[in-house]
Formats: sequence, structure tokens, C-alpha cells
Amino acid sequence: MYELLIGLRYTRASRRNGFISFISLVSVIGIALGVAALIIVLSVMNGFQEEVRNRILGMAAHVQISGVGNQLTDWQSAANTAKKNPHVLATAPYVLGQGLLTNGGEQVKGVLIRGIDPQQEAAVNEVAGKLVSGELQSLRADQFGVILGISLANELGVRTGDRVTLITPQGQVTIAGFTPRYKQFTVTGIFKADYAPYDVGVAMIHLSDAQKLFRTGDAVSGLRLKLDDLNLARRVARELNQEMPNLLIGDWTQENPTYFRAVEIEKRMMFIILTLIVAVAAFNLVSTLVMVVTDKQADIAILRTLGAAPSSIMKIFVIQGALSGLIGTGSGVLAGVFISKNLDVIVPFIERILGTTILSPDVYLISELPSRVLWSDVSSIGGISLVLALVATLYPSWRASRVNPAEALRYE
Repeated sequence: MYELLIGLRYTRASRRNGFISFISLVSVIGIALGVAALIIVLSVMNGFQEEVRNRILGMAAHVQISGVGNQLTDWQSAANTAKKNPHVLATAPYVLGQGLLTNGGEQVKGVLIRGIDPQQEAAVNEVAGKLVSGELQSLRADQFGVILGISLANELGVRTGDRVTLITPQGQVTIAGFTPRYKQFTVTGIFKADYAPYDVGVAMIHLSDAQKLFRTGDAVSGLRLKLDDLNLARRVARELNQEMPNLLIGDWTQENPTYFRAVEIEKRMMFIILTLIVAVAAFNLVSTLVMVVTDKQADIAILRTLGAAPSSIMKIFVIQGALSGLIGTGSGVLAGVFISKNLDVIVPFIERILGTTILSPDVYLISELPSRVLWSDVSSIGGISLVLALVATLYPSWRASRVNPAEALRYE
């Protein structure tokens, strides 16, 4: 194919007009920078989403089964049914309730009380690894110990070994009126989930203590399930719902739907905005090829007089423009993936040079810039960039095929 040979030669050859070479180089660099920026931004957003999701799921369940009215009586049978699903690794019962915690002074905090079985709970989440003091096994039946989130403990001014008083609405009516229940607990541990709703608003006690406190008898509020793949949570929840239609079954995506939906929308909008940058760089090829066509009119005329068809002339400049787009896209992909994979080294280096901290741990939830490269994103970005570059070559190439040989050679 002589069109391919000539197109490659035009790409490599130095032009009489240095300005055209400069514009061509700028177009290639623009495509590379746009592609690299898009890959880096989406990788950071993927990393941030995964980091926050892991922190949420460190305390939450992949799938949760609960009974109507927050009462699940035959929970052992429900647990056995759930374990038959091949994707369910472990189950753990829980009792959920609300109350007020006070340190005996003026500090009173509303909390979510979660009654757990320490051994079973350790199999469904990472709470045991998030304890900064004490241990999960310190929760024993009838000893009324409590594990607090670190922010909650700081606000109450208590540490491991201190005593707090729990006030619950499950009280009793007396002659003097309604009297709430009071129970004193010993702080046996403090956890740090690095997620504010848990650190400031959750207190864990033993399952049997919670059953007595909230008067549920042998019943529990529900079951928490851990799966071998958290991305299958929605499918497993549907399968379990078909087997246990009388129970309420949800997955982790339903616990924080607003947050995850907002992140997905933000990611799509960033993809569209940064794709426009790639589009602008790609369509710079239009001006570059228009000037190249003007510069090569004599060559085009000679090829036409030698018998080259208009379609062959068009192919030459399509190949030249597409090759520029391929070089820019390939360079951008390599740079974007390299930077995204090494952000943990690049960002501290920039911080040392600038003498500042990009993500201060005192302000942000995450102190390090996370990054996760998804090859599906990379392939999509590369494909879109190549398509835009190819589309940008069509008009200049068509214009080259319409050059009149007699007019082009008149003044040569």
C-alpha cells in the first residue's frame, strides 16, 4: 500500500514550514496530556471510592437480614439457610437499639447500641483489627462491658476501664410516670473505624446483654453476612429474598445509596469534562492537517497526474493524522498509567519540594492520595481518543482529495 508508505513518510519528514511542524507537535502533546490527565483523575476517584467503601464495609455487613419490626425470632434457621448460598462465608446475629450514654457528669451522647457475639462478629467484619485499646473478646455475657468509637469516647472523656451509664427508652410505667432504664457499663475497648458515623455514634455490647437490656428474649434484630465477593451482594440478596420472602434482606449498597450514587455521578461528569480536553487536542489535528495539505499541494498534484485516485490521496492524510493520534494516545496512556501507579511516591516528592501537605490528616478523612487503575477505564479512554483523532482527519483528508492538479502546478 503506497498510501501507507507515503503517509508514514509525511509523518517523519521535516517540513519546509517549521510552524506546521510545531503545531503538529503541539497537537500530539495535547492529546497525550489530555489522555494522561483523564486516566490519572479517574484512577484517583476509583481509589478514593474504594478507600471509603472499605472503611464503611470494615464495620458494615455485605448483606443484612432482619425481621419485621426489628425482631427475628428463628434466626438460627435463617442463618443455616443463608450459609447454603455458596457466596456466603459467615453469619453473625446482632441486636440493634438506641440509647443515651453518660459519663456520670454533664456529657450525654445519643448512640446506636449494637449487641454482638464477639466470635461470630469477628468473622463478618474487621472490627477486631480496628481496636486501639482493649480486645473484642473482652465482651462477655452478663459482665456488661461496652466498646466505644474513639470520637465517642473522647467526647465522653472516658478510657478503657472507666464506667459509663446507658439510658434506654425501654423503661417501665410507675405511679410517678414513665421511668427509663439505667444500666452501668464498663468500657472494655475503643475502636477507630476512620469513618465518623461509626466513631462518634456506635457502642457495642455483648449480644446476651443487649437482649436483656432491650427485652427481646431469645430473638435478635437480624443477621449480618459476609460474602466472598462484595460486588455480588445485590445478587445474593435477591437470591436469599426468594428463599426467605418473609424477611427483610438488603445489601451494603442500600446502606449508603446517596454517597455511592453521588460518587458515580461525579466520576461520569469528570469523564465527560476531561474528554472534552482530549477532544480539543484531537481537533487541533484539523488545523495541522489543513496546513499540511496546503504545504503539500504540489506533491498531491504530482501523485494525481501519476494516476493516484482521490480516495488514495485521502487515505494518505488519514493515515498521517491517525498516526499522530496514535502516538499521542499511546504516550498519554503510558504516562497516565505510570503516574497513577506511582502516586504514593510522586505526591510525597511534590510535598517535600513545595513544603506543604496536599491532604492534611487534620482536615481530610484520607491523608494519602489513593489511586486504583481500572483497565476498563484505560481502554475506554484510549478508544475514545483514537476515534476523535480519526474523525478529526476526515475533513482535511477529503479536502486534499479535491485538489485540482492543474491549479496546484500552475505556479510551480
